[in-house]
Amino acid sequence: RRLNVRVNIELLSISNPVHKKDLAVRLTDDTDPFFLYNLVISEEDFQSLKSQQGLLVDFSAFPQKFIDLLQQCIQEQNKDIPRFLLQLVSSASVLDHTPVSLNVVETNPFKHLTHLSLKFLPGNDAEIKKFLASCLKCLKEDKIMLEEKLRKTEEDLTRQLSYTQQSLSEKSRELDKLKNEWTSYTTALTNKHTQELTNEKERALQAQAQYQQQHEQQKKELENLHQKSIQQLQNRLSELEVINKDLTERRYKGDSTVRELKAKLSGIEDECQRAKQEVLSLRRENATLDAECHEKEKLINQLQTRVAVLEQEIKDKDQLVIRTKEVLDATQEQKVILEESTEKKQSHIEKLETTIKPLLAELLKANEIIKKLQGDLKTLMSKLKLKNTVTIQQEKLLAEKEERLQKEQRELQETGQSLRMKEQEVCKLQEQLETTIQKLEESKQLLKTNENVITWLNKQLNEIQMAKKLETSANTHGGVRTAISPHGMPDRPSFPSSGINHPISPLYAFQNFPEPAHNKHVNSQCPIQFNTQLSKTNRCPDVQTVTATSHPANKENGDNLGLESKYFKKKDDSIPLRGLSQNTLNSEYLKPYLPTKAQPSPKAAITSASAYFPG
Repeated sequence: RRLNVRVNIELLSISNPVHKKDLAVRLTDDTDPFFLYNLVISEEDFQSLKSQQGLLVDFSAFPQKFIDLLQQCIQEQNKDIPRFLLQLVSSASVLDHTPVSLNVVETNPFKHLTHLSLKFLPGNDAEIKKFLASCLKCLKEDKIMLEEKLRKTEEDLTRQLSYTQQSLSEKSRELDKLKNEWTSYTTALTNKHTQELTNEKERALQAQAQYQQQHEQQKKELENLHQKSIQQLQNRLSELEVINKDLTERRYKGDSTVRELKAKLSGIEDECQRAKQEVLSLRRENATLDAECHEKEKLINQLQTRVAVLEQEIKDKDQLVIRTKEVLDATQEQKVILEESTEKKQSHIEKLETTIKPLLAELLKANEIIKKLQGDLKTLMSKLKLKNTVTIQQEKLLAEKEERLQKEQRELQETGQSLRMKEQEVCKLQEQLETTIQKLEESKQLLKTNENVITWLNKQLNEIQMAKKLETSANTHGGVRTAISPHGMPDRPSFPSSGINHPISPLYAFQNFPEPAHNKHVNSQCPIQFNTQLSKTNRCPDVQTVTATSHPANKENGDNLGLESKYFKKKDDSIPLRGLSQNTLNSEYLKPYLPTKAQPSPKAAITSASAYFPG
């Protein structure tokens, strides 16, 4: 058998009479409240357990290691073949109260290894009662907390509902106003845009027709002018070609003469350069001679004292001077001849230049005529470009107008899209409103059904109590013993067989029933006893508690009295019935207070019972 077990581990420190630490481990099952096993390990017990099972951990580190093993078991529990397992092995049946061993087993491909084995003792009646009392206390605290939370959430939801309703009404008004304003604005805009569009279309068509007529007229005029100018240019071109041919022939002739003259000039220039070089060499010699003369004059001035001795030498030197003068005269004559020849050559060059100049002037005139023709062509081309630019500007204006029209159409489309988005938002808000209204109606219907069930149960309780009172008054031989609560109210009947020792209906405590006259004489042998008192712990008269203990006969036989088992199955929509055991709900004393098949559904009966028996 496989079960989910809750393991509680606690370290208990005891100071009387000696300071000790004990490890308390408790095994419980959330589904079965009678499933309880306890184990208390002291330090001395742990030493023996350590020596028996070969543990390598101290007592201080043992709880954490045990928790780690349990966590590994939890991690492996959902697998088909888990590696770590918790085995709870009992040698005899559960009713014998024999000790049970809890083993932490690791499964290997080779064998099963038991890491730890602990022996647990089953809980006795006192321990089970303590455990159930602690569970009941926790459940009561949870119930009180949940009731407070429920009350707070109901208040918050009612406030939010009222606030949302107000905001919805305001927003719906604002929406209506916005819709009206938007419809008026859109109609006005559409009218304006339609009028402007029609006017612009008419203007554009008129302008287009005018521009087309003007363009055709200008095109025809330009074509005529272009044809005339082409004919004139062709005539001029034919004349210029004839002139150009003559000029080219003359140019070629002039080029040939210029080449011959350049060749002659180059020869003359070579001769002139040679003559210049000779003149330079003579000048250098003359300079050297002048230097020698100066030196000799210095020597003469120095040797005036030796004039007598050196007269012969002076005569020789005079002869040398005469000779040098003769050489100089010859060189000067040659220089004069060269200068005359250069002047003649320069005059010849000037004559050639005079012949070349008219040819150059004619060439320049021909170039000027060609340039004038090119300028005329450029002016014509510039006029054509101006006309083309005018037409392009007109086309640009038309394109700009078309773009404006497209922009206005886009704006209209965007406004339409924004209108659709707002309509979608309105639809979403309406759907949210409808859902909230539906939820409110459902909650109201639930409240009504609960109230109806409560009133029906109260009526049946009152009828039963009245019938019992009539029976007691009619029974003259029987005696009745009543107990008065501290608040001065008659106590309600208890049901000892079912285990209920507290009042069932909170409304019964506030009803004052007249006591019969013969109740003063109490008989000890009365079969019916009213021993119920108000709970001391719950001082508020509105809150009633229910303690449920199972009937021993029912516990042993396992009989389900009262309602069928299908009415106690958990449903998603039902409110849980807390604080009552299965045997309490199955008791025969509750049959008249619960609905039959002809009465409301079991679901409604259980929800109303939860209202009457707060757990």
